[in-house]
Amino acid sequence: MTPDIEMPRYQCHKQVWALKIKEIEFLSEGGEIVELSGENDEAELAEVAYGMIAPAEDGYAPFRVDAAYVRKHLPQIGGYYVVYDDGYQSWSPAEAF
Repeated sequence: MTPDIEMPRYQCHKQVWALKIKEIEFLSEGGEIVELSGENDEAELAEVAYGMIAPAEDGYAPFRVDAAYVRKHLPQIGGYYVVYDDGYQSWSPAEAF
């Protein structure tokens, strides 16, 4: 593929399960809150053992996501925690969702 030729564009319609993120905390192994600067600093991310996501939708309790999810997706408030048919977990910004 050369930079002069745009790849073909496709419209995708997948069914997913998703919850809007109202609050999210990143926590260390000891359960202390890890403040992330937003710079995707590897040292900061290395301190994160897991995240706790509080959904905006009524009736759903906060739930835990592992450190690998946090490091890969860097979920943010206002975006969506997404689960695909095959169980793959992702994050999507609200604008793209």
